[in-house]
Amino acid sequence: MEILWVLIALLMIGFVLLPFLRRRRGAVGLVPAGHPDAADPANYGFARQEELDIRMPGPDQDLLDVLDVVQRTQDHRAAQQLLAGTPADGEQRWQRVQAFAGAASLELAQRPGGVSETPGGQWLRVWRSEAPKDAGGAAVHAEFLVQQAWRTAAPGSDEFRIIMEEAKAACGEAALLAPGDPVPYIVELSVARGLAYSQQEFEQVWLKILDRAPAHMGAHLAALHYWCEKWHGSRQQAYDFAEAAAARAPEGSLLAAMPLFAVFEHLPEVNLVSGFYQSEVVSKAIHGALHAVHSARADDPMLAHVRHMLIFFLVRSERWAEAMGQLIHVDGHVGALPWTLSPDPAAEFAVYRALAVAGYEANGGSPATLPH
Repeated sequence: MEILWVLIALLMIGFVLLPFLRRRRGAVGLVPAGHPDAADPANYGFARQEELDIRMPGPDQDLLDVLDVVQRTQDHRAAQQLLAGTPADGEQRWQRVQAFAGAASLELAQRPGGVSETPGGQWLRVWRSEAPKDAGGAAVHAEFLVQQAWRTAAPGSDEFRIIMEEAKAACGEAALLAPGDPVPYIVELSVARGLAYSQQEFEQVWLKILDRAPAHMGAHLAALHYWCEKWHGSRQQAYDFAEAAAARAPEGSLLAAMPLFAVFEHLPEVNLVSGFYQSEVVSKAIHGALHAVHSARADDPMLAHVRHMLIFFLVRSERWAEAMGQLIHVDGHVGALPWTLSPDPAAEFAVYRALAVAGYEANGGSPATLPH
């Protein structure tokens, strides 16, 4: 009987992978490197897989420079100065807070410390002790605790709840230090998900964000998780939330892409329905996201997030040329959904990129025909 279940599982996997490896009008195969028919992403100037940066969705050279200084010297002051000069109500501050917290959390995981070893992320502890009234440091510390909870403890466990309660208190402290800053409340959205806030409690936090930054894309994405079926809402509530955000999106806002993220959050684990990615709900969400990308500012910090999600859906929909059109803007950075859900984000991204290149060339495309 066990052998039968294994065979059924392999058959289902085959059905899932087959649409990626073949197309209706000819083969779109992943052949060995060096094969005459191999579609090589390097021909398009794309980065090698080992060169892909998994820390961020797109370039932020100031952040990269500061992260390098902080991690090399273990001196927090460059990070403190960068956040102090980053506008409080913008997307970039939230992304930088996440990046600093993530760097400290990853350092601690790599060097937990011991009798003769200083634990990783010590610079964040020093930052909080030397500048307890610094709003940037307080926000980073709150986000650090949230990431630690999700990284090191099982949701629902006593350890998880203890860390999340500490994070909740840290969010309150950070909010007091910067009354107009939405970031502490955005951090608390993850706490709300982990501690299972009631919908009324969640709405109270959400209203504080809307008062400070009503069109904040990062906040909307964080809130969407709460409303998802797998957490404290339902598929319909998540779709309603995303569609309401898209409907009230100001001109040039990426909020019009929210329905695509809602669809992603509710994808079936195994989909054997032919043409699902060409269905009306998916096509409509893709259309909204493409419109958002085309109308957004070129320097919008959230633009790369939407482009990465579009690559996933466009490849699945076999819309190869459009997928290539997004790849040329974000290649080199893969620190975004959906790749970050994989244990190896760079490898996951590289597979989709190779499929896009193969599909594009199978339909007559080449480096010469790809617009930049």
